[in-house]
Amino acid sequence: MEAYRDQYARLFGEGEEVVLLAVNGDEAEAQADWARDEDFPFLFASDPGGEVGKQYGAARSRNVFIIDPEGRIAWRAIPFREVDPTAYDELGAAVKEIAGGS
Repeated sequence: MEAYRDQYARLFGEGEEVVLLAVNGDEAEAQADWARDEDFPFLFASDPGGEVGKQYGAARSRNVFIIDPEGRIAWRAIPFREVDPTAYDELGAAVKEIAGGS
């Protein structure tokens, strides 16, 4: 998550065309404390039972989905290669394309 925070402007611009929502199984209060301490510029959601992850086929690995303005999955990285710098370049390009080049 720190990589997303540190590259937020490059990947998501000012965030006006994009909403980044990180979903994981941690309890909401723990996530809120951590997000506040780390100064993350995006939202977190708690999915302790893993139901959201199951709906997206994203259980037990780090995955990234871009949902377009119509609510469809427009891009996915399953699993997301968070240690590979080129993965962030691919993500940034996909965000730009889906957000209309802004």
